[in-house]
Amino acid sequence: MTGKIIIPQIQFSDPKGGTIPQLGFGTYKVAPDSAQQIVEAALELGYRHIDTAQMYRNEAEVGTALAVSGIPRSEIFLTTKLDNPFHAEADARRSLEESLEKLRTDYVDLFLIHWPMPDTYDGKYPDCWRLLLDFRDAGLVRHVGVSNFQVSHLQRLLDEVGEFPAVNQIETHPWFANNKVREFTRAHGGIIEAWSPLARGRFFDDPGLQREAKRLGCTPAQLVLRWAIDRGDVVFPKSNHRERMQENLGALEVQLDAEASAVLDNLDRGEAGRTGSHPDKVNWLRK
Repeated sequence: MTGKIIIPQIQFSDPKGGTIPQLGFGTYKVAPDSAQQIVEAALELGYRHIDTAQMYRNEAEVGTALAVSGIPRSEIFLTTKLDNPFHAEADARRSLEESLEKLRTDYVDLFLIHWPMPDTYDGKYPDCWRLLLDFRDAGLVRHVGVSNFQVSHLQRLLDEVGEFPAVNQIETHPWFANNKVREFTRAHGGIIEAWSPLARGRFFDDPGLQREAKRLGCTPAQLVLRWAIDRGDVVFPKSNHRERMQENLGALEVQLDAEASAVLDNLDRGEAGRTGSHPDKVNWLRK
């Protein structure tokens, strides 16, 4: 990359205001024994948005990396997520306190319900959403949102609680554009975060994608990340390798044209392109 890294920001529409960096670093499947070193490397390269979760079991190592980095806490956007077994009030409060302790901070910038689990807890995920709003109002978190919520789940939050999530973190990438959920979320002022924005590289051998990457002088990963950024999504690709982290930052210097955008838009396979679990079918509890 050339010059200083300038990461675009998206404005929140919730009561807290402020912005979220559009390109961050994800820690899903980053093992605890290597998470500190890997997050330290990401911070050294210029990442200032770190995404973790209680379910990932690496919060303590992420917290240590942030603490030893020397970067002021106010310059880092930190996300964690409520694990599936902790939707009840006492469990949610305790788990958030534990997350803050592990992350070595007195607040997180964004706290999400990880999965709606519509057939668990008698389908009372709106009650869990009310808890997150309480956590925000108490200053424990700056912004609150959800992850893996479908349109039906989001509509229930609107109908029963009345406040829409600031963020909906969903699977979305060229193979699975997930536009129905994206459009509903954005129409109600929510920000889309794309987990697995590269779909683990499963479609990188597509001839059209390779051709456009070569034509624009970038890698397939950079092309796909730029496509997501241009769509207005927040992305946080994960890598254990410093050179790949650097490559992903290089997406900020890529400029897509209409031809390249059309190629990526046409890769959408609908539900057949989904690489993760369907949110309506996730009802597992794991402690």
